[in-house]
Amino acid sequence: MPAAAKSPLKEKPVPEPTSAPGTGLSAVQRALRKLGLLRDIDFALYLPMRYEDETRIVPLAATRDGEMAQIEAVVTESEVVYRPRRQLIVTVDDGSDTCQLRFFNFYPSQQKQLAVGARVRVRGEVRGGFVGRQMMHPAVKAAGTALPEALTPVYSTIAGLAQPVLRREVRSGLARAVLDETLPPGAAPHGTWDLRRALNFLHYPAPDVAIATLEDHSHPAWQRLKADELLAQQLSQLQARRARSAQRAPVLEVDSTGGKLHKDLLGALPFALTGAQQRVGEEITRDLAREVPMHRLLQGDVGSGKTVVAALAAARCIDAGFQCALMAPTEILAAQHFGKLVNWLDPLLAERGLRVAWLTGSQKKKERDTMTAAVESGEAALVVGTHAVISEKVRFRHLALAVIDEQHRFGVAQRLALRGKAGGDFEPHLLMMSATPIPRTLAMSYYADLDVSTLDELPPGRTPIVTKLVADHRRDEVVDRIRAQLAQGRQVYWVCPLIEESEAVDLRNATETRDELAEALGEQVGVGLLHSRMPTAEKQSVMEDFTANRLQVLVSTTVIEVGVDVPNASLMVIEHAERFGLSQLHQLRGRVGRGAAASACVLLYSPNEGGRVGEAARARLKAMAETSDGFEIARRDLEIRGPGEFLGARQSGAPLLRFADLTNDALLLDWARELAPAMLDRHPELAARHVDRWLGSKAEYLKA
Repeated sequence: MPAAAKSPLKEKPVPEPTSAPGTGLSAVQRALRKLGLLRDIDFALYLPMRYEDETRIVPLAATRDGEMAQIEAVVTESEVVYRPRRQLIVTVDDGSDTCQLRFFNFYPSQQKQLAVGARVRVRGEVRGGFVGRQMMHPAVKAAGTALPEALTPVYSTIAGLAQPVLRREVRSGLARAVLDETLPPGAAPHGTWDLRRALNFLHYPAPDVAIATLEDHSHPAWQRLKADELLAQQLSQLQARRARSAQRAPVLEVDSTGGKLHKDLLGALPFALTGAQQRVGEEITRDLAREVPMHRLLQGDVGSGKTVVAALAAARCIDAGFQCALMAPTEILAAQHFGKLVNWLDPLLAERGLRVAWLTGSQKKKERDTMTAAVESGEAALVVGTHAVISEKVRFRHLALAVIDEQHRFGVAQRLALRGKAGGDFEPHLLMMSATPIPRTLAMSYYADLDVSTLDELPPGRTPIVTKLVADHRRDEVVDRIRAQLAQGRQVYWVCPLIEESEAVDLRNATETRDELAEALGEQVGVGLLHSRMPTAEKQSVMEDFTANRLQVLVSTTVIEVGVDVPNASLMVIEHAERFGLSQLHQLRGRVGRGAAASACVLLYSPNEGGRVGEAARARLKAMAETSDGFEIARRDLEIRGPGEFLGARQSGAPLLRFADLTNDALLLDWARELAPAMLDRHPELAARHVDRWLGSKAEYLKA
């Protein structure tokens, strides 16, 4: 962005309130900062989560049970009682009826305010009961003051920041905020309002507005905010893409051998590439032959063959005389990749005096030193590992391609560290892989700075997986199903949930499940246990035993979610399936059906006392039973949970969309995508001000 694009109207942080000497920020200022309220525009964009109607007084006699109402009445009785607990009970009369007010927490000032004879304005939920109308802990203020002309905003807040204080701060910030137009003339979506009018309305809507249009965000004022937010996101992504296009990467054209390693690898593979793998391979080859760094996301459903595509890209890189690194988030997943790549590439590399190196944090010093020396000398043409690949001690001779698997589990800092390994003024080409297919609207918004390749075809030989929902009380039937699979020589996964807040309890449950299955299935069946707290060597040993069929049943936490490939496993049981996310359930299901045997996934769920599961959990389980299409699963997951889980650590410090909904606002997203490049080209100053208004410093994360 040219220097001239900086706006003289750039938002300034709110002045800090005076605090006592030596105490730093005031309590209110600290609370506001926790909410991210620093600049005037931050306050202006901090919209209410709901509204209260204090614009009218209603007679008590006209109220209905469960209705929120505001009355003006005289206190006729007021006393503190101690049955069954200490409480303040006040009776008020507005001339049409009486109402009893109950307070379990109260102060002397409230008792004084509610003394007999006082005329008060009371707002709360009216309940019909044994003693007549009641309100529990209503809001009380002195009667006689003028009624507000707009609905009263209620903001999300935190401890130490009272609603009246937050309202005052937001009103003040809104009044000071620079809200001049940043859209080019005539660019605003049809029917939306200008920003100042929209914000003033949404903070203080007229009492006659249809509340439903505020709650479902369909009002034209909401549409304007969503449009502006999506445009800021698109501008920021496009700026990042253009900034990266100015960087330089090694041009990976084949050497004098004519790409022999690539050809040899294709010939050595025990299977033919799918059409999708060939197409994506060609896209990557074209990227690698350019001096602009590749930033490509390779997405594909479970089992679509992403590792093969990555191996072929690595071969292109090595053919050009450079090194490639492949980084995975867990040692188990990295080991799975390493095993495949060693099998495919090591014999071919050995002919060239090269090798595949293995780097993890659990390695012994001697082995690690050997590997890092091979990396530094260039002997290790391909380096596979975990975060250890980006440690300071690892120095590449000439890294040109970095492959990151399960990219959403790595943050900006890790990707920056990997990029820094290229040396000199070069950036490595970057290929990020995800086994969670990304819905179109998500790819168009949060991944707009990347090129996206899709493996939308499964290799032949993958068998369909039948998914069954089974209530926990039918657990014995599931064990019978396991016996039937074992009798056919098959193997079984049993997955237990692992929730951080109750990790010890969940590990105990996993251990107990292993013991119960071992007892039920008999001594002749090997039942193993795998969880994240086990030493790496022990985890590796268990996986090797299961892969070799020395263990027939593997009880595991979600460490087997990705990367584990045991074709003989034909049954997956997921315990407490209602506790898992939809994409995670789909990933786990993909561990079976990898061979020729008919496979099944049993989702064992625990209903509550009423025999039901929560609405979101029910939606997840229903989706799993209805489809095995990863893209349809991803679309439904986006509807249920929003974009956060898809993005993971990629968005470290980045703002998720606060107002726009990718499921419902696709037309606004299309509008923003179309306007962003034209705005950057023709109105760079407006674009800079628009991004600063909406994202501030949070746009920086995209440059990684």
